Amino acid sequence: MSFSFSRSTRTPRAVVAGAAVAASAVLLLSSCSVANSEPTDGAGSADTIRIVLTQEPPTLEACEANLTSTGVVMRSNVTEPLVERNPTTGDLDPLLATSWEQTSDTEWTFTLRDDVTFSDGTPFNAEAAAFTIDRAVNSDLACNVEGYVFGDDDLVVNAVDDTTLTVTTVTPDPILPLRLSFLEIVPTATDATAKVREPIGTGPYAIAQWDAGTKLTLERNDDYWGDAPAFATAEYQWRSEGTVRAAMITSGEADIAMGLGPDDGAGDLGLDYPNNETVALRMTAEIAPLNDIRVREAVNYAIDKSGIIDSLYQGAHIAAAQLVPEGIVGHNADLEPWEFDVDKAKALVAEAKADGVPVDEKITIVARNAQFPKVSEMSQVLQEQLTQAGLNVELKMVDTTQHLQYQLRPFVDNEGAIALLIQHGNQAGDAQFSADQYMTTTGAQSVYGTEAFDALLEAASIKTGSERQAAYEDIFGYQNDEIVQFAFISHQTGVIGKTANVDYTPNSSSGDELRIAEITPVA
Repeated sequence: MSFSFSRSTRTPRAVVAGAAVAASAVLLLSSCSVANSEPTDGAGSADTIRIVLTQEPPTLEACEANLTSTGVVMRSNVTEPLVERNPTTGDLDPLLATSWEQTSDTEWTFTLRDDVTFSDGTPFNAEAAAFTIDRAVNSDLACNVEGYVFGDDDLVVNAVDDTTLTVTTVTPDPILPLRLSFLEIVPTATDATAKVREPIGTGPYAIAQWDAGTKLTLERNDDYWGDAPAFATAEYQWRSEGTVRAAMITSGEADIAMGLGPDDGAGDLGLDYPNNETVALRMTAEIAPLNDIRVREAVNYAIDKSGIIDSLYQGAHIAAAQLVPEGIVGHNADLEPWEFDVDKAKALVAEAKADGVPVDEKITIVARNAQFPKVSEMSQVLQEQLTQAGLNVELKMVDTTQHLQYQLRPFVDNEGAIALLIQHGNQAGDAQFSADQYMTTTGAQSVYGTEAFDALLEAASIKTGSERQAAYEDIFGYQNDEIVQFAFISHQTGVIGKTANVDYTPNSSSGDELRIAEITPVA
């Protein structure tokens, strides 16, 4: 199959509507300028866009840009991929690559733009693209994108000439261009043996200054190959409390606020949008008492999903029955969420105990601070509900760095049974990106699997069209019947806070990559 596009300049990508945030008047943000419509140098029509995040990015390393807290700043702002997925249509659009085709069962050929430079003035070419792929996928850097998107197999990359790149896979891969949309391209001068704090990219902005713990500033890249963004500067700050972020919007101290809850106080300045995020407990199914499927089933029956959604999120979320929401290839519309039945949960725990399962062994719910609105409250409710089912449950709230140690291989060891509260977003639009990392026996974020399930997953990965859809539908059904590694809770609806000074319509990708070029001032 082949895809070919031609564009002289980059056109704006579809966006989606956001939500509102908060802040207290005592926060030291008054010195930041409010977005306005005064022209600057003629290339744009505004000065500064001010954004408040839920947390400071742990890194800006390009190969970690699929992490939400990094990608929301970096992706398509500072760095760019070869191709990008349109979050509204699901189609792949050209970016640094203008066309691509599958030239054999295992080889794809990409034609690249010849008019792009990195923000430091070095040229973008096939050598830079090959270097980026090799650095992120084939090295020992342990980039999150490797485990999340590419798995264990290396890629063979070849810069045929300045504008021609070939990528060869070990086995046929019908969605390789989609995978490459997660790789942000960096120049060959980038350190290949260590992750970098502030990478160079080809995007409409460059990193100007990062004051750790305080503020991060991007400045417009005046040599950008595409259309110039409206704002000359983007300033990021971070506040963990949703009510604070919302107050910053209502008081005019920020223009965009991320990760708001429905009752954080943004009012009419809060915009709802479908964010493709699914919240679930991922259980270590090889450690007692979670190594007994009856206990894992009991966990599912013990969770009052509707009660959590209604009480904490004003009914805005949807009870989940699987890892991906509607709209993702492979979503199984026939699956129903586990019913809330405490008596059935208690009976399963009692049955397991009668058979010698040590159900009194501690289960620790591990959750990340500020991961999403009301995460602490949800975690406390989950602890109480699992306790009501007769399980011994403790709650451990951790920061981002600690959470990654539970989330990614190699996992934290010698802490007993863990029920990790995860928030998984499938921005790629295909179930394989969720299944490979969370369900295979060697998946980067999987703590349980079987050889039989691995075989089903491998067979599904090479299918296309309706056969691919049906295969992943079966996989999600099999997970619920035979594996039960997860207790699914909800498919979330995001909220972004936006002042009347700026125009922006959020989409399903906005929580992971907030594209500043798609935000414009209101005259």
